[in-house]
Amino acid sequence: MHNYCINKLLDLKGVKIKNITHADTFVKIYLETNPSEHICPNCGKQTKRVHDYRDQKIKDLPFQFKNCFLILRKRRYICTCGKRFYEKYSFLARYQQRTTRLTHIIAHMLRELVSMKSIAKRTNVSPSTVARILDTLSYSCPKLKNSISIDEFKGDTDAGKYQCIIVNPNLPSVMDLLPNRSQAHLTSYFSGLNRAERYRVKFFVCDMWQPYVDLAKIYFPNAAIIIDKYHFIRQVTWATEKVRKRLQKTMPVALRKYYKRSRKLILTRYYKLKEEKKHACDLMLQYNDDLRLAHKLKEWFYAICQNKKYSEQRKQFFEWIKWAETSGLEEFEKCAATYRNWSEGILNAFKYGLTNGPTEGYNNKIKILKRVSFGMKNFPRFRTRILHSMN
Repeated sequence: MHNYCINKLLDLKGVKIKNITHADTFVKIYLETNPSEHICPNCGKQTKRVHDYRDQKIKDLPFQFKNCFLILRKRRYICTCGKRFYEKYSFLARYQQRTTRLTHIIAHMLRELVSMKSIAKRTNVSPSTVARILDTLSYSCPKLKNSISIDEFKGDTDAGKYQCIIVNPNLPSVMDLLPNRSQAHLTSYFSGLNRAERYRVKFFVCDMWQPYVDLAKIYFPNAAIIIDKYHFIRQVTWATEKVRKRLQKTMPVALRKYYKRSRKLILTRYYKLKEEKKHACDLMLQYNDDLRLAHKLKEWFYAICQNKKYSEQRKQFFEWIKWAETSGLEEFEKCAATYRNWSEGILNAFKYGLTNGPTEGYNNKIKILKRVSFGMKNFPRFRTRILHSMN
């Protein structure tokens, strides 16, 4: 009964516990199996004849916060044909010095946003062993769905400084990662995808980078191109900030410092400010007509973005562009020109409501993974780790 309970605790089938020794940092469990008939890998005959024994030290899952080692008394058989071979074990893969369940746990821990060195330390293996287990994992690009989004992130691998991430924004899930964002590489990648699947894509979400749009029109002809909301809204924010900075140069030192420290009062939505903050914001806007007009245009555009009716958004969007073009503010004139050039993608963003939000979230996780790993130069390994962690 005592041996049965130990076997249940250890959860290894077909073994007998012979002894257990404890030390400060490790525990050793001595075990063996009962002899049985085995099939010769050379001639296919069955044999029970034992040739010799040897003890093998096997790494297992940590036990009681200690490194755990299984000391297995391995049995080698000999066949009538002269072939010598070791018996097989359900918990130990061939040529391995760690249990299969330890390998599975390491693979599962690779989903966490921690370094491989940290995983190696927790499981009593070397970082190179963790890297080899990661290399055994494989991910291919899944079938394209009705929408995809694309963005770049700074990976700094041996493949280049910037890498591309392709996401399904509806699930959301990471579909694939590309070693660089050059137009030649993207062309090669998209042309290799199934044509029927590409033609079924209805929405293509990207930032305001022309090569993405050009590729979308060629390889996803049936998709509506959507510009990410964050990337076009920040154009208004930047324009407002440029007006403030331009005016600050003409202010006295004390006032210039106040406007710089209080810039959030101008950038925050006016209705979200408390009464005291609203009064402070009003005083700041009274200083100059340009700043007051910039704030008005900013508030108007934010209101357009929050409108739920697309027909009203479309009408007010073009009205806003006309106002900005005739505002006399150079910063907003440039912003209006940008909006007019990208009007189709921006209106699609209003109409369909898809954004690159999930993609930016994955990019943030990738930055965390890159930071805790102190960088990862091998791109295939970096790609596998990201896909394994994110999906």
